[in-house]
Amino acid sequence: MTLGPVMLDVGGTELSEEECELLRHPQVGGVILFARNYESTQQLIALTQAIHAARQPPLLIAVDHEGGRVQRFREGFTRIPPMRRLGEIWEQHPQRARRLAHQTGYVLAAELRACGVDFSFTPVLDLNYGDSQVIGDRAFHREPQGVAELAHQIMLGLKEAGMAAVGKHFPGHGFVRADSHLAIPVDERDYADLLIDDIEPFRQMVDFGLPAIMPAHVIYPKVDDQPAGFSAKWLKGILRGDLGFDGVIFSDDLSMEGAKAGGDVVTRGQAALAAGCDMVLMCNEPASTKELLAGLNYTLPAVSLARLACMHGKPHPPSLTQLHEDTHYVDAVHAIGDIGQGSGDLPLGIIDPCAQR
Repeated sequence: MTLGPVMLDVGGTELSEEECELLRHPQVGGVILFARNYESTQQLIALTQAIHAARQPPLLIAVDHEGGRVQRFREGFTRIPPMRRLGEIWEQHPQRARRLAHQTGYVLAAELRACGVDFSFTPVLDLNYGDSQVIGDRAFHREPQGVAELAHQIMLGLKEAGMAAVGKHFPGHGFVRADSHLAIPVDERDYADLLIDDIEPFRQMVDFGLPAIMPAHVIYPKVDDQPAGFSAKWLKGILRGDLGFDGVIFSDDLSMEGAKAGGDVVTRGQAALAAGCDMVLMCNEPASTKELLAGLNYTLPAVSLARLACMHGKPHPPSLTQLHEDTHYVDAVHAIGDIGQGSGDLPLGIIDPCAQR
């Protein structure tokens, strides 16, 4: 059985019989984990092993684990600072910031890989304009060059630990104030302005070999009247055509308010795949997930299957115990601990509204 085009979520810290059956549905290709799926590293290892054992080839296992407000697993994991902290360091000490970004990516990925997670939806390539309700300190910097340099090092650190990077949210979510989890944001800027600023980190990261991208649930009416994740003009025309991107395109969560402009859940899934997505995410609405799987009849083309195959995590390391005894890892953890949490947008310990789902 080949992978299907849908990435879904599961309810708790272990799989139910119903979920085991659901994971064998031909339209399923992956699982995204949330904070509710985590109790301990050993429990997480057992859960990822069960998910991978559900079928062959194994399903992809992903998580939103960026650092700062968006870090799904905490106890037993290194506390990753918000990416804006790296941007603050970059302003005065760019070489140090790049080195720390590499170490951050390595630690983030090494810990997740040791627990069986294939990849994280990171790094954020949005610019920090200071007004976004949902991006904020998740972004490295306002300057495209700073974002590109630091994101590149995060990507290299992830790769060193056996993990592929996913840049988000194309073509840029940082300018609009509205949160696409709760509303349908609209960015009224001209394409030329987007190209100079927000798209520039994506362009550079594509040139660096970025394996995957997630588009934004944002409408850019000067370019298209559909949100970017449902727009063939954005995905096939600009991202694949103009920028030359040949990696995986993951939709953002189809249950978000910003996606609901696309119609019912099956229509949304079909539209995202037709626009150019290789895999669509459906989270936190079990009834809608079942509706999507029942109504979607889509066979991933060979090119999508080849792209998705590159998202499986590479072996590193064999166990958490061996990782914790590795001096390279220990040095990197100590370096990250010296970064500090920075000013941040929210008090330490406060995480984004979706983190606990």
